[in-house]
Amino acid sequence: MNQEELKQRIHQLMDNHKVGTLATVKDSKPHTRYMTFFNDENFTFFTPTSKETHKAEEIEGNPHVHILLGYEGEGYGDTYLEVQGQAKIRSDQEIKEWIWNDEMTRWFDGKDDPEFVVLEILPETIRYMNKGSKTPETLEL
Repeated sequence: MNQEELKQRIHQLMDNHKVGTLATVKDSKPHTRYMTFFNDENFTFFTPTSKETHKAEEIEGNPHVHILLGYEGEGYGDTYLEVQGQAKIRSDQEIKEWIWNDEMTRWFDGKDDPEFVVLEILPETIRYMNKGSKTPETLEL
């Protein structure tokens, strides 16, 4: 598969799967949790969180993160992404407005809640896994 075709397949998987895992590192040990992801056309991932969480603290100490996204749980051939990148914490109102939906009222008082922040993950490498005989296929960004 050429790079343009790979990009299209990655975007399709990102658009169809919103829940995945986010791994951070603290004291040389990984910490993983399920997150809801949004994305843009540049393969950037965004996920809401509270600035008072362990993951926010861990990212401030070490911005290197890993995401798994797309596994269906059907078996060995399920397609998914492995994403290696760097995260930063954003609290600007523009990004909070874009991410906000009413489901988040379970955790926040609204999009103006000072605890509500967005993690922006800039991928360095995206590996497209288990689709066809020539995987993984890697997109370097």
